[in-house]
Amino acid sequence: MAEHKEVRKRPIPKSVKELEEYMTDRVGLGESFDLGVRKLKVLKKELHLYYINGLTDTQFIIEIVEELVAINDHERLSTHLFDIVENRIVHQSVDRIKTIDELVDQVLSGLIVVVMEGETTGLVIDVRSYPGRTPQEPDTEKVIRGSRDGFVENIIVNTALTRRRIRDERLRFEMMHVGERSKTDVSIGYIKGLADPDLIDIIRKEIDAIKIDGLTMADKSVEEFILHQSYNPFPLVRYTERADVAATHLMEGHVVIFVDTSPSVIITPTTLFHHLQHVEEFRQAPAVGTFVRWLRFLGLAASLFLLPLWFLFVLEPSLLPEPIAFIGPNEETNIPILIQLLLADLGIEFLRMAAIHTPTPLSTAMGLIAAILIGDIAIKVGLFVPEVILYVAVAAIGTFATPSYELSIANKLIRMGLLVAVAIFRTPGLVVGITLFVLILASIKSFRTPYLWPFIPFCPGAFVHILLRRAVPGSKIRPSITHARDRYKQPARNK
Repeated sequence: MAEHKEVRKRPIPKSVKELEEYMTDRVGLGESFDLGVRKLKVLKKELHLYYINGLTDTQFIIEIVEELVAINDHERLSTHLFDIVENRIVHQSVDRIKTIDELVDQVLSGLIVVVMEGETTGLVIDVRSYPGRTPQEPDTEKVIRGSRDGFVENIIVNTALTRRRIRDERLRFEMMHVGERSKTDVSIGYIKGLADPDLIDIIRKEIDAIKIDGLTMADKSVEEFILHQSYNPFPLVRYTERADVAATHLMEGHVVIFVDTSPSVIITPTTLFHHLQHVEEFRQAPAVGTFVRWLRFLGLAASLFLLPLWFLFVLEPSLLPEPIAFIGPNEETNIPILIQLLLADLGIEFLRMAAIHTPTPLSTAMGLIAAILIGDIAIKVGLFVPEVILYVAVAAIGTFATPSYELSIANKLIRMGLLVAVAIFRTPGLVVGITLFVLILASIKSFRTPYLWPFIPFCPGAFVHILLRRAVPGSKIRPSITHARDRYKQPARNK
């Protein structure tokens, strides 16, 4: 392995035949059908052009070849031929490289490389044309009002969508390559002079320290490397497929990580409340946005605490006030309520998984079958009591109302844990379980950022922003949690 790395660091040889032999022996030229070489003669000098079919734009290559061949029409040239070749390449992105390592990496990334007999320098031309879809609205972050474009699997398109919204000359996209074999493009996006330099350095060092053969799972693999999350179920970064959401966080001082082949980007640092925000709140009037946000908080509370609380009232009917004493199962059943709750909760999860894997034309039929089996027949045969189906459905709706899919799954695990605690310890189980839940959240940090900020530690001004969707003219200060170099969004007016 060490010998292989040492060989790849060799400079580009002057002999194009020697380079061709290396590409044949090491890279698979002649074996891989998509790796090709176009051989030309320009003023009696050999010139080779290496490319990958499927990752390059053929029309650009044709234009470049035509320009190079046209040099033969000039028999006498006083300028150095290599400089003429570089000048004749009709493309805006042309760079020079010196080593075989760079040559192989660039070719396999979808760029083309031109080498010439007698020269130890190669010319890299960016004619990439990655296969993929056009920008469209993400399915998981739809809005009634707002832009309909979203990130795709092409990192170049994703950074372009972001730069279209932020035309600041201080916007930076640092490119890195991760993976010994995959060499995945990873870009760190931030606004220089606004984002915290310490946070940028930490992320840069963490990504640079990733040692793995490939990142086929893209951004999720990067997250696990830089956060060392282990088995903590709560999301420590926020994912988004919307360019407007990513641009908004960049303007607040966050750092955004782009990974090629992934339609979502990573936003850091984030707290629990970042996962409860949705772009729809900011596309409506402040009062409407606040109302929607409170409904979402209510759905979150229902997804977490409704089932354990109702189960406690089933076990301890004396805790119920007289006006709501009707709550609880009104008919006998042979299956314990806890088992019914867990089965129904897991059944909802099965339906969600089945909906993902079911082709769209069959999804409606699957939903009808599930409703009949679980909602009607299961009650008639005595598997469930009606109240169990009702409260599990309400909790499931609260789960679906949570914007972050990762957070909703983590909350489902906590809900099941609270149900077991109530079954074993009754009221103390619920109280201690909720207390431990809050303490665990308070102990979590993401890039040295408290997970429950601004609730713990308490920051009154920022907490008001969490409860109320402020109008844009009234939001003059960036969140202190990002440690932005410039805290003011709006310049001070001259008095």
